[in-house]
This record gives sequence, structure tokens and C-alpha cells, in this order.
Amino acid sequence: MNAPLRIAIAGLGTVGTGVIKLLDESGELIAQRGGRPIEIGAVSARNRDANRGVHIDRFKWWDDALALAEDPDTDVFVELIGGADGIALQAVMAALRSGKHVVTANKALIALHGVELARLAERHKVALRFEAAVAGGVPIIKTLREGLVANRISRIYGILNGTCNYILTNMEATGRDFHAVLSDAQAQGYAEADPAFDVGGIDTAHKLAILSSLAFGCETDFASIYIEGIENISAHDIAVVGELGYRIKLLGLASMTEHGVEQRVHPCLVPLNRPIAAVDAVTNAIVVDTDKAGRIVLEGPGAGQAPTASAVMADLVDLARGHVHPAFMVPADRLKPMSPSPMEHHVGAYYLRLTALDKAGVMAAIAEDLAEEGVSLASIIQRGAEHLETVPIILVTHECQESVMKRALARIAAHDSIVKPPRMIRIETL
Repeated sequence: MNAPLRIAIAGLGTVGTGVIKLLDESGELIAQRGGRPIEIGAVSARNRDANRGVHIDRFKWWDDALALAEDPDTDVFVELIGGADGIALQAVMAALRSGKHVVTANKALIALHGVELARLAERHKVALRFEAAVAGGVPIIKTLREGLVANRISRIYGILNGTCNYILTNMEATGRDFHAVLSDAQAQGYAEADPAFDVGGIDTAHKLAILSSLAFGCETDFASIYIEGIENISAHDIAVVGELGYRIKLLGLASMTEHGVEQRVHPCLVPLNRPIAAVDAVTNAIVVDTDKAGRIVLEGPGAGQAPTASAVMADLVDLARGHVHPAFMVPADRLKPMSPSPMEHHVGAYYLRLTALDKAGVMAAIAEDLAEEGVSLASIIQRGAEHLETVPIILVTHECQESVMKRALARIAAHDSIVKPPRMIRIETL
């Protein structure tokens, strides 16, 4: 068997510890399949003495991840620190400049600096790999880069954040509101103490930026993604859309349109008969629409120690086999600049929730505003209650352009009878 592939791991949190455990448990199998052993030579983390459930004394310890990146005894630098900038970015750049391959699970780093890092890797004739950066154990990067290489992709979308999917699933199951379920998710370890990146859609957008680049041959462009989180989804919304035949999911969606690449992250009403509507809890699911292979659906654990470590190992085995290819399928200089399609051009149907004074003429005024902007209604739900001054009004529209919908909502919101800002959720028939 060939000489071992020597790796160094920076960051010994959940994933870094998982990689050590995976090699301890399955190192022989991995060596057989990769054609050579994979051995950890050195590690680095913020706290050397933390109880991680694995023995790290057998590895060379570095206090400084930047110095570890330049270790001459290392073939592959595995970055599991996290964060788009700071030491993670500095260490990855140092490793590439030192002629070392890089494997990372850092979606923010790749979403914001991936093309720059890919150019650097190509200049130094080394690889940049990031299978674990998107959807944990789901092999979507390898599927796009290898399995679908002969296909043109028209659309890619999916559930890319397990925390949001867990919250929405449990809001539906329990009838409780967002903040109550979020607190439970934090207590059970499914949500961070500061959940803003997850529930605000940022985490999903980082992953979508990477998928868009691979799918459409464009440079990553995180800044052009429309982002909306799930913080304003209410238990009432979830109950009503269920009656209408939908579920609410936070989706990342990217598609090629006549106006350019449309990239968006937001809650969606998904018909109950679509497979992605049945994806519950922390599971991720990704759908790829192609011209030759048709529709491809991948589903699996989007996070967790073992699944994410498995994705890291898939990249390491590729390197053990000598596979050194461009990070984004084609050389970085051949990636096209992203031509983003503005959200105003999006066309779709909409769910609207209004809170209005319970008095005569309100519904007629709303209908007039919609009609004057050219928005056609598919259904209306208005349920009053005795002794209440306000009433929720639920409207479902036919398809229209987003800019038209926004103008109509602005007119409606200006009425004195509308006592709360209108809420709008896009409907995706998929």
C-alpha cells in the first residue's frame, strides 16, 4: 500500500473530534478504499485540555493554527475552525501557499472567499475541497461536480438548515409559536445560543451561494441572494396553510431565468403532495432539475458529528487517490461573473396574512387595491370572533410579479383599518 496521506486538523469541536473517531473506527476500511492510509499527524484548537472523548496526546499539538497550516510534515490541512474571516481564512490561505491541499467544512468561508481560494489553490497546484460545507452527510457537492457533470442545471433548491426545519416541524406538531419552539431547540442542542444565522436564513444562503456557483458555472455571489428568515412565521400561519393543503418550509432556491440567476432564501408554502413537504425535523433535502438526468433528489442528515465527518472523509479519500481538480468544476478564471436576477422580477403566487379592524367595507377596500394593481385572488379566509375588534384575513393570490405584489401590499398597509404590517409568504409549487 502507498505511503500514508498525512493530515493536520485545525479545530477540534464536534466535527474535528468526529474525524478522529471515524479514523479510529474505520481507518482500515478507508485505507482499502482510498488506496493508502490516512493518518493524523498534528492538531490545533483553542483549548488543549478540553474533554473531547478522544485522546489527542498521540498527535503533535500546535497552539497556533496558522503555524499548523505551514507544517512541513502535512499533506492536507483540514480547516474545521469556522467563520468567514480571521484565523480560518488566514490559515487556509497559508496552507494553500505552502503547497498543501485543503479540506474544509466552512460554508461561510467558501461562500464569501471560495473563488479567491480556488484561484490560489490552482496557482499552487493543490486542491480545495468542501463537501462537508453543504448539507452535512448529503453528498451534493460530489453529485454536482461529478455525477451530473454532463448536465445543464435549470434549478436547484432545498431544505439546507436543520434547525429551521426542526422548528417549523415542531410548530406544526405542537401548535406552539416560534419563540417557544426555538427555546426547546436550544435546550436540546438543535439551535445555537445565538440562533440568528440559522433562523435568519444566513446559514442557508451561504450554502445556496456554493450550490449556485457549481450549478451554473458562476462566481459565488452571496451579496446578491435575497434572504428572509422564519422569525415572523406564526402558529396561526402554520395551522391555516395546513387547511389549504400546504406546509411551510424554509427553502434556498436558485434558478436560471431570462433575467439572470435568481437566488433566494425565504419561507415557502409547499404543497403537501410534494416530496420535500414530508422532510421533517433536522433532515436536509436537495432537488436538482437537469436536462439529461431529469430531477435528482438527495435527502439525509444535514448536520451532526458522524455525517459531517463522513463528508470530510469523502474529500480526504479523493485526495488519497490523487484526485486534484478545480474546486468549482472548471478553473476559477473560467467562472462567469454572477448575473443576478432582482427579486422584483420573481413571479409566483402568494399567501397574505392581514390583521384588520372587524368592520364593514374592509374586505372590499382590500380587494379594490389588489384589483387595481392587477393581483387576482384564488381564495379568501376571514373568520371573525365575538367581542374582538380585529380579525385575521388570509388571502391566496394567483401568480403575479413580485414588484406588483409589493405595490399592492403597500397600498393595503396604508389603510387605517389594517392594524399590523401585512405578512407575505411565497408559494412554491415545485
